[in-house]
Amino acid sequence: MQQIVLATKNHGKILEFQRLLGKHAGEIKVLGLSDFPDLPDVEESGITLSENAKLKAKAISDFTNLPALADDSGLFIDALNSDPGILSARWGGYQGSNSAIRDQINISKVLDQLKHVRFADRTAQFKAVVYFYMKKNNGVIIEKEELGILPGAIITEPRGSGGFGYDPIFVPVGFDQTLAEISPEVKDEVSHRGIAMRAMTTFLLSNL
Repeated sequence: MQQIVLATKNHGKILEFQRLLGKHAGEIKVLGLSDFPDLPDVEESGITLSENAKLKAKAISDFTNLPALADDSGLFIDALNSDPGILSARWGGYQGSNSAIRDQINISKVLDQLKHVRFADRTAQFKAVVYFYMKKNNGVIIEKEELGILPGAIITEPRGSGGFGYDPIFVPVGFDQTLAEISPEVKDEVSHRGIAMRAMTTFLLSNL
C-alpha cells in the first residue's frame, strides 16, 4: 500500500483527507506527524501560504523518505486588512500544543477586533494552499500546488461543535450555518481545503 505523510498532528485534518480520498482510501495509507515523533519542527518562515506549505512538504518528505502533503491555510478578513492571514494559527499568541485552547483564544481575539464592525463589513475569505512533494528513487522530484478559496463572513459569536479553527464563526456565502454547523460531507464539498484537496487528490491518484 502506498503511504503518504500529511503534515499535521490535527486528527480532524487527517480524517478530512481520508474522506476526500473516498473510494481510493483503501489504496493509500495516510500518516500524520504523530507517526514520526523524532521529526524536527519545521519553521514556517515563508511570507505566503504557498511558501509555508512547500517548506513543510519538502522538509517532511526529506526526513521520512515518503511523499508528503502539506497545507497552509488562513482566514483573511477584509475589515482587518486581510489579517490574521498567514498568522491565523498563531493569531492569539498561544504557544501550547492544545489545539482546542488555541482555537478558542484565536476566535476570541478576532471577535474582539471586530466587535465594532457591522455585519455587512465582516466579509472574509478562507484560503488554503495544498503542496505535494515527492522524490522518486531515481532522484526525480514531483511537486504540485493547488489553491482553494471560500468566501464568507464572520458572525458575532461562535456557533456549532464541528470542524476546527475558525469554523464556528465563519458563514460561507450561500449558507446560513457556520462551517462548524454543517455536516462534514457538505464541508468537504465547499471548504477552501476541500476544493484544493480534491484537485490534489486527482493528481495524487495518477502519480503515486
